[in-house]
Amino acid sequence: MMDAVATDSSSTPSNEAKPRRARRTRMTGAERRAQLLEIGRTLFASKGFEATSVEEIAAKAGVSKPVVYEHFGGKEGLYAVVVDREMRRLLDMVTSSLTAGHPRELCEQAAFALLDYIEEYTDGFRILVRDSPIPQSTGSFASLISDIATQVEDILGREFKRRGFDPKLAPLYAQALVGMVALTGQWWLDVRRPKKAEVAAHLVNLA
Repeated sequence: MMDAVATDSSSTPSNEAKPRRARRTRMTGAERRAQLLEIGRTLFASKGFEATSVEEIAAKAGVSKPVVYEHFGGKEGLYAVVVDREMRRLLDMVTSSLTAGHPRELCEQAAFALLDYIEEYTDGFRILVRDSPIPQSTGSFASLISDIATQVEDILGREFKRRGFDPKLAPLYAQALVGMVALTGQWWLDVRRPKKAEVAAHLVNLA
């Protein structure tokens, strides 16, 4: 009888009854930076720069405030990186969209690409069109639009020259196009009509 009891106790070790705690995987520096950028992007888009705090960013990431400062130097640094990333994304979309040969078609494709960005990356667009209090290159809505227009001007100028058209017209088209698309895009986000292709065509007609 005693042997039976001993056998039973040895078949069920006491440590099996205690579930092990899953270890939390520690993020790498690059992963943490990417996480903070996404959280910052979402908060800046929904609340704006002023209403977003380092405390809230850190809380959403599950870290302490010093971690945010370590990666970006503060809220301003994080905001600047977010804006720069959105600018590059937008300009890449414009550059890759230019395939046609005629200046009007090139402008229409650029307008369509800008509207594509507005639709696909709405948070990014909302960040770009908000006024920023930071006195640097990220600047205000007006300075951002001017920066984007200058970049689009360079893109259109190269394409015009490569295809045998007068590159001196590129600044005019770029300023008119980017300004109208940026302002119209804020309205179009709410109504979503007419279709993007129609909006792009009408904007080019006006430009």
